[in-house]
Amino acid sequence: MQRIPEPEELMDDPAQALAYARADFTEANSLFVELVERQSDDGLHGLLLDLGCGPADIPILLAHRHAGLQIDAVDGATAMLDLARQNIARDHVAGERIRLKCDYLPCPDLERNGYTHVVSNSLLHHLADPMVMWDTVLHCAAPGASVVVMDLARPHSVVAVEALVESYALSEAEVLRRDFRNSLLAAYTVEEVREQLEAAELGGLDVQMVSDRHLAIIGRVS
Repeated sequence: MQRIPEPEELMDDPAQALAYARADFTEANSLFVELVERQSDDGLHGLLLDLGCGPADIPILLAHRHAGLQIDAVDGATAMLDLARQNIARDHVAGERIRLKCDYLPCPDLERNGYTHVVSNSLLHHLADPMVMWDTVLHCAAPGASVVVMDLARPHSVVAVEALVESYALSEAEVLRRDFRNSLLAAYTVEEVREQLEAAELGGLDVQMVSDRHLAIIGRVS
């Protein structure tokens, strides 16, 4: 099945962003955090960059679990960042260690080679040009930095797409079912991501399926 890009890269409609923020992504978020923690042999500390932070659920969770972590959280959608600011302002434990930034990949203003960890959850499929993700990783990651990028994987057919929508979004609002369907159609396959990594000369990263609908790019920048 050919990839069908999403109509828009950014989730900047306030109603759409709010529906996304209210949805239950506990399972996927827990899987992502587990992958991030597993990749860091000596624990999570130092400076972490989260690309496509959305309402900041994951930065807040990571900051709570790892007291030595400082986080720069980036998103290009002002509607999402408005929700992120509200969530961080309510969190008096972790909020002070999270800095929000509105920017678009490849984020040239971020510190070059300044991050011990670079992570991203569910951003890759939004990108019309996926190479901006890998350009950003190369720009921002310090030598030896851990990288974890998780995203949806495109199914082999429209029938398979609809089956996943029914399995995981049946009780969600219509806007979320629509977005989930569009995201699955816009996602990249494992083989396509491998080609992206080869083109970016990121041989230290590996891509694998980590659930029935998610792939993950994991490794270290040399």
